[in-house]
Amino acid sequence: MKPRERILAAVNRRIPDRVPLDFGGTMGTTITATAYERLRAYLGMPPDPSPAVCSRRGSTVFPDNEILKRFRVDARPLLPGMPEGQPFIDLPATAFLDEWGVTWSRDSGECYMPGHGPLECLDDPSLRDIEGIRWPDPGDPGRYRGLRERAATLHGETDFAVVLDFWVGPVHLAQFIRGFTQWLEDLLIRPAFAAALMDRILEVWLGVAERCLREAGDSVDVVVFYDDIGTQKGPLISPELYRRLVKPRHRRMAETIKRHGKPLLYHSCGSVYAFIPDLIDVGIDALNPIQVSARGMDTRKLKQEFGRDIAFWGGIDSQVVLSRGTPGQVREEVKHRIDDLGGNGGYVLCAVHNIQPEVPPENIVAMYEAALEYGS
Repeated sequence: MKPRERILAAVNRRIPDRVPLDFGGTMGTTITATAYERLRAYLGMPPDPSPAVCSRRGSTVFPDNEILKRFRVDARPLLPGMPEGQPFIDLPATAFLDEWGVTWSRDSGECYMPGHGPLECLDDPSLRDIEGIRWPDPGDPGRYRGLRERAATLHGETDFAVVLDFWVGPVHLAQFIRGFTQWLEDLLIRPAFAAALMDRILEVWLGVAERCLREAGDSVDVVVFYDDIGTQKGPLISPELYRRLVKPRHRRMAETIKRHGKPLLYHSCGSVYAFIPDLIDVGIDALNPIQVSARGMDTRKLKQEFGRDIAFWGGIDSQVVLSRGTPGQVREEVKHRIDDLGGNGGYVLCAVHNIQPEVPPENIVAMYEAALEYGS
């Protein structure tokens, strides 16, 4: 099978010739800059050329083709461009302001954290406050300049699966704009405001998605978006609250993608077991990252209960095994997840979320070598 065929077989829950592999095919399955530098040094590769930046917030980069070919990775990312009308603004003390009016900063480590959103300080927010802030322009030409050409080159000149990568959705963006605590309170005591805020975010998101798919849809194989609804110990919100306020927005996102005939990969960290029937109902084709260290995310149980209706993308434990284990333990982890998730297809293998700086490079190599050996 060609890489594209392999990924599409897995996403459509068919049996490929081997378990397909991802590394940098999405913004949630790549690697931090520090871990990447260590990996290149371990492989005896020069530090140059500098890798392509994936996310400033997460200090992540995309691996170069030499590494991707070495590990026989099957997917490649396609990202919209940066807006020209509302570019990121650098602020003092290692901080920046994004196009949503959210301030990001870091004190130590590599990741930036949201520090202040434009609606965060309001004690009694109103619908007027939502329209009073400057919203991103979905028609900004910077997002689409060269997108069609880049997509056509990836799809026409390679055999890799092209993954169109969208932003986070209304859950995350509402949290950033309103503040995490305030947004959770809004859901319960100001549901009309919470719904209006998510709808305003959704208006921008859908505008960008429609334009991107019109520009590049013929050259796109899979679409991904992100919206965390799980924590380490359980759901972020109750399933009932999800169904009432969030699920209708996720459904609109999925319907937009499906109108263009594309399978949809959805990313949510944490314990999302309780939401999987709803995600299937919404139209999600594949779930990422399968955070196996979170409560209720037993891979054998997930496959048995939901494997006929949804594919799994991720699953290799990065919280403990990749970061603290030995190469031998990593190989056993790979075998375990392939045994649980790979039967009858429906599994794309990669780390649970982006590979962090503390992950030894020998464990990254062990993960992909074991996947190629055992996944065949």
